[in-house]
Amino acid sequence: MSISRNSGGVGGVVGGVDMLSERARMMRDSLQKSQSITDNVVNILGSFDHRLSALETAMRPTQIRTHAIRTAHGNIDKALKAAEVILSQFDISRQAEIKILKGPQEDLESYLQAIDQLRDNIRFFSNNKSFKSSDGVLNHANSLLTKAISKLEEEFKQLLLSYSKPIEPDRLFECLPNSMRPPSSPGHQDSSGKSHLSNSNAEQNGAENAVFTPPTLIPPRILPLLHDLAQQMVQAGHQQQFVKIYRDTRSPVLEESLRNLGVEKLSKDDVQKMQWEVLEAKIGNWIHFMRIAVKLLFAGERKVCDQILEGFDSLNDQCFAEVTTASVAVLLSFGDAIAKSKRSPEKLFVLLDMYEIMRELHSEIESLFIGKACNEIRESAFGLTKQLAQTAQETFGDFEEAVEKDATKTAVSDGTVHPLTSYVINYVKFLFDYQSTLKQLFQEFENGGDSNSQLAAVTMRIMQALQTNLDGKSKQYKDSALTHLFLMNNIHYMVRSVRRSEAKDLLGDDWVQRHRRVVQQHANQYKRIAWAKILQCLSIQGLTSSGGSSSSGVDGQNSSGVSRSTVKERFKMFNAQFEELHQRQSQWAVPDTELRESLRLAVAEVLLPAYRSFIKRFGPLVESGKNAQKYIRYSAEDLDRMLGEFFEGKTFNEPKR
Repeated sequence: MSISRNSGGVGGVVGGVDMLSERARMMRDSLQKSQSITDNVVNILGSFDHRLSALETAMRPTQIRTHAIRTAHGNIDKALKAAEVILSQFDISRQAEIKILKGPQEDLESYLQAIDQLRDNIRFFSNNKSFKSSDGVLNHANSLLTKAISKLEEEFKQLLLSYSKPIEPDRLFECLPNSMRPPSSPGHQDSSGKSHLSNSNAEQNGAENAVFTPPTLIPPRILPLLHDLAQQMVQAGHQQQFVKIYRDTRSPVLEESLRNLGVEKLSKDDVQKMQWEVLEAKIGNWIHFMRIAVKLLFAGERKVCDQILEGFDSLNDQCFAEVTTASVAVLLSFGDAIAKSKRSPEKLFVLLDMYEIMRELHSEIESLFIGKACNEIRESAFGLTKQLAQTAQETFGDFEEAVEKDATKTAVSDGTVHPLTSYVINYVKFLFDYQSTLKQLFQEFENGGDSNSQLAAVTMRIMQALQTNLDGKSKQYKDSALTHLFLMNNIHYMVRSVRRSEAKDLLGDDWVQRHRRVVQQHANQYKRIAWAKILQCLSIQGLTSSGGSSSSGVDGQNSSGVSRSTVKERFKMFNAQFEELHQRQSQWAVPDTELRESLRLAVAEVLLPAYRSFIKRFGPLVESGKNAQKYIRYSAEDLDRMLGEFFEGKTFNEPKR
């Protein structure tokens, strides 16, 4: 059984090997056939390659001829297209020439378009110099363009001239804020036909925040046309011709507008010869002219330049400078003449007004006169500002010195407030209307320091200079009582004025209180000197050796041993002295009502009780004798009434009240 299984196993293995061998043989036969087919195909393809190469060689001449024909067709197309472009340029040039020869008067817009077309034409032929006739075409086109621009310049000049008219004062006044217009209707003029404008410091203070609307100098509808004409001239390289036309047209118009307003060209000599009242009025007008010129006329002119020369900044600045130079020079020359004229105290305030307007206009001048072309104008304006500041500063110093050294010998006979005092105090009060301006001056010319303290120090120095001068003037009086009355009046005037003004904030309460005490000291000195002698008449010294009854005895004496004749002599002396005081001091003056009443009361408080006491004690001795009224002329009430006539400043011929 096991043998038969083994025999069967071997037979199976042998059968499998045979089968694999058969398959390997079949695969080998198949590969051999495939290689044979591949070789055949390669041989066939090689044969085709040889044939195609021969065919290509045969076709090459035909391909070359075909390419040449195609290239020729392309060149012909290009030539035709180029010719078409050139012909169209000739056509455009011919059409542009027709429009240009007609001139710009009929249709300015078409004329400008024709110039643009001609420029395009010139650019085209300039870039196509290979064209045989390009040089001739260019020469003709350039010649035509030159003629076109020449006509354009004339058209620009005529158009600008037609719409450039002086601005009348009425129109300018309408552009001002209401608070700055003339007091009556716009264009208010004085007898000379010139505009008269008031000037106030308060008005100036509000000017910086006010709204100014520049007038329309050229109709808005014309500006685009002028811009297009300007653009063509600039593109043609005619900048200087443009500047000349623009300046020669606009500058005289601007100058005439200012002349109509009242601006005059005045030299330093003209200024020096003028009466102060006339010059002061002209300075006030100049301040308004500067504001109107800068904020209205120059601003309007800059707006016109900006619109006509939009995109040409440098040329814009040059034209604006050329147009405004003459007008600015006329305005600044007057300011310069004032700043360089002989200094005097009354000029300080107008100098400060002029300085203020230049400071106010600083930002406008800086924004209007921009660019290199306007440098000289800007520097002139800012130079005037500095010159005015310097002159004002020097005038301020002159005033302080003049107050201290005032040599006026004429004394006020009645002891009232001296004209110098009222002048100086009013001067100081006016100065405080210019506090901000003065502080600006101090900041410019002083080395650091608080401007408030500097102004206070200067004010104190002026007050001290005034007091020093008044002390000197008081010594002109022969009557010492009048000397003290004079000083009392003047220092009281100073104190009262300071208390009622802004000077109090700077000088301080200490200054006020200290000088009030000085006033009281002079009042006391007056009272002591003027009334000491007459009060001696009412003293019992020299009348009695001891106290006693005032009843009279049969021998003409009272019980104190005072004789009637001695008492009569005292009354007689009192009457004479009082009447002399009354006559003299009724002519003296204490202008301040409160101070006058206070001084009368102070005298009455000393005199009347003493008189009543004397009458009570010694009156009966006189009344018991003859002609008592000859000695006792006045009652206490009479004296009180007559004291009410003191310090009224009466004249000798004026009847007593």
